[in-house]
Amino acid sequence: MSRSLNKVMLIGNVGADPDMRSTPSGMRMAKVSLATSRQFNDRSGQQQEKTEWHRLTFWDKLAEVVEKYVKKGDRLYVEGRIEYSTTGEGDAMKYWTDINVREMVMLGGGSGAGGGEGGRSSSSDWGTPAGGRASSGGGARRGGGGGGAPFDADDDDLPF
Repeated sequence: MSRSLNKVMLIGNVGADPDMRSTPSGMRMAKVSLATSRQFNDRSGQQQEKTEWHRLTFWDKLAEVVEKYVKKGDRLYVEGRIEYSTTGEGDAMKYWTDINVREMVMLGGGSGAGGGEGGRSSSSDWGTPAGGRASSGGGARRGGGGGGAPFDADDDDLPF
């Protein structure tokens, strides 16, 4: 049996406030640009920096978390899958590469709610970013019974 994998992991800074939209069926969608940078020495030994821009798409409850908490300049860790699409015809054909995000972690260093908190945000945690986990499906739920995380961070009965 052969397997395949389409997984992307990025850490970068949000380039602009999220662009929120709704599908005709009412599902929420957020579009965000994310910048990743790398530094290297060119052939002459000069230090160079190259920035790549990534188009991220968040869906449903995760999009609502993005709308509420993510702002320009925030540092994010995202996991998702690459999707390619085209628009137009002939010479007007445009090619797009999108990252369909399944999980997000808000890291410190930005100007929004993610700054300094280092929390995970989650659609499965009812939109609470600080200490919550962000994923578009399944995932552990806080304070819920059955099938939850191994322990609840808010549990006061921990022995230590």
